[in-house]
Amino acid sequence: MPAFAAGLRFRRSEWILLGFFVYVAILVPFFPDRGNLGYQPLIIASGAFGVFWCFSFAERHNLIAKVSEIRDWIPLGLILVAFREMELFLPRQYNTRYEAYWIHWDQIVLQQWNLRGMIESFGPILPFYLELCYLLVYGVGAYCVLVFWFKAGRKTIDRFYMIYLSGTLLAYSLFPYFPSRPPRVAFPQVAPPNISSWLRELNLGVLNSASIHSGVFPSAHVSSAFAAAWAMFLLLPGRKHFGWGMLIYAISVSIATVYGRYHYAADVAAGFVVSLVPAAVALAIRFQHFGRDAWAAAREKLGTVHPRE
Repeated sequence: MPAFAAGLRFRRSEWILLGFFVYVAILVPFFPDRGNLGYQPLIIASGAFGVFWCFSFAERHNLIAKVSEIRDWIPLGLILVAFREMELFLPRQYNTRYEAYWIHWDQIVLQQWNLRGMIESFGPILPFYLELCYLLVYGVGAYCVLVFWFKAGRKTIDRFYMIYLSGTLLAYSLFPYFPSRPPRVAFPQVAPPNISSWLRELNLGVLNSASIHSGVFPSAHVSSAFAAAWAMFLLLPGRKHFGWGMLIYAISVSIATVYGRYHYAADVAAGFVVSLVPAAVALAIRFQHFGRDAWAAAREKLGTVHPRE
């Protein structure tokens, strides 16, 4: 077998990432109105393939010490690449047709249902907590990898990525179809927080300088946080406090995005719906391993039964 083909041994999570980058490259001809698009998605897809191939080849031939452990962290960097790639779909101008519809739901949730008033009735404590939850979402993937590394073993990390990437990349894949601006930009006068803090200023600074501006629907913050929760429940069945903790955190992020005007309530609802896909992936993994274990147990049991002489 040629050396090139011999090195092609990708993990399932790496195939998911590569599939996403190829999908984005295929989208380019269908969005001629996006002025930033060119050959960049094709170059990124080729680069991702090259990275995966090099590391899989190096691991198979023991060329780099601890290369297997290094591969556990590569998807986190490529998730950031996938996110930044969505900036290429920035439209030349926004027509605000989506935002004009979504903002009515925000007014109902924040003003008529008084969500903003209930949050701020506790003083600065709850707004600060929500801003902290929003900021920490950038580290959810790394946190989960560390938890699985020490609590369940490295064998679970690829399965975690399958679930987590399903929720995160599916949200990214929908951005080009719903170009929109966040409510803090499109409707700054509608229900802005009355309580500010240095943490909110930090979040705004990060978004203004490092975030993309091509779309906010659906909320990848929400879909990825819930996907992480589903992964915790599946892969740490004996330690459900991790799953419940991540679920509470995901709900907190959902509230924070609406209260902080980072997302519309519609974005949050759509983000949760997207997270049902990784939930289905988690269930499929569970049933697959349950069936495999049951079949192995049955074979072992049959092997202990000796035929009559």
